[in-house]
Amino acid sequence: MAELTRVVFLPHDEICPEGAVVEVEPGTSILDAALSEGIVIEHACEKSCACTTCHVIVREGFDSLEESDELEDDLLDKAWGLEPESRLSCQAFVADEELVVEIPRYTINQVSEKH
Repeated sequence: MAELTRVVFLPHDEICPEGAVVEVEPGTSILDAALSEGIVIEHACEKSCACTTCHVIVREGFDSLEESDELEDDLLDKAWGLEPESRLSCQAFVADEELVVEIPRYTINQVSEKH
């Protein structure tokens, strides 16, 4: 059996006030790791890399992730609270190094936009 990798989700006031730790097989997306633990990170495009609602910040272990592609980078440019360690959780796949993940306070869907 493959070694599992630990993903630590930092506390988030609404989504997971206590935070959570989940162990998943390498190759699992951060989003699927969260969902498996009952942490409902919004994913409006159903994991198709077409929105920014599943934006997370990888506080530890970022360098173990495969690099983001151009499409993900273009979408991340539109994410609320973008940081250098930001990723779309549907596109970032757990490797063999523990991750510490912060779920931003807002997503673009929750911030009122001016048209």
